[in-house]
Amino acid sequence: MSEVTRSLLQRWGASFRRGADFDSWGQLVEAIDEYQILARHLQKEAQAQHNNSEFTEEQKKTIGKIATCLELRSAALQSTQSQEEFKLEDLKKLEPILKNILTYNKEFPFDVQPVPLRRILAPGEEENLEFEEDEEEGGAGAGSPDAFPARVPGTLLPRLPSEPGMTLLTIRIEKIGLKDAGQCIDPYITVSVKGAAIFFEFKHYKPKKRFTSTKCFAFMEMDEIKPGPIVIELYKKPTDFKRKKLQLLTKKPLYLHLHQTLHKE
Repeated sequence: MSEVTRSLLQRWGASFRRGADFDSWGQLVEAIDEYQILARHLQKEAQAQHNNSEFTEEQKKTIGKIATCLELRSAALQSTQSQEEFKLEDLKKLEPILKNILTYNKEFPFDVQPVPLRRILAPGEEENLEFEEDEEEGGAGAGSPDAFPARVPGTLLPRLPSEPGMTLLTIRIEKIGLKDAGQCIDPYITVSVKGAAIFFEFKHYKPKKRFTSTKCFAFMEMDEIKPGPIVIELYKKPTDFKRKKLQLLTKKPLYLHLHQTLHKE
């Protein structure tokens, strides 16, 4: 095994584990993004025609089938149906197969087939299996040039089940202040919970670069969860989930305007 292939398998394995961990923790948005990023990379390798690949045609077919299963799991997480068609425990059976792809010679555990790589941009994807990098104006941010099909911007994942005595929070995004808002193509905001804060990332499509970029982000601390309106500051990318190196997006008074509603079950 060459060092290049060894490194590739390590990156695939790390991405697979990240997605499965997000999935098991109930972080569905992150899990879906990770699955789709990895599926795209696996599909590209499965359909690659270059001669320097160490993978045989049969191994490429197996890699393509794993990509299909990642797509199926991603679709199951986005489904509004209560019963998942492709479960996490099913997906986890594929990790050792991917890890040992060069020696795997058994029958694939699921009746699936590789699907063609579709060149459609997916919001939130990255070109590499790494955390998004900072970008200067016109540079590269979070996104990928020709990514895997994903969620339609503007849709929400199914509501998580509630429990007696639980307080639920509804956040309505009222508006966002940006000086060049009219120039943003296909803008949308992703919302994610990272333990001690709720993050809002404003993203838009850059046709010249052919990727979806994070323009700015905002976050709300747990002690800011109160009924009624709230205005929070906008910060420069990349998104700093640890909130250690924050830089305001602009000196102008531009904010993200939200409205919160608390529901007692």
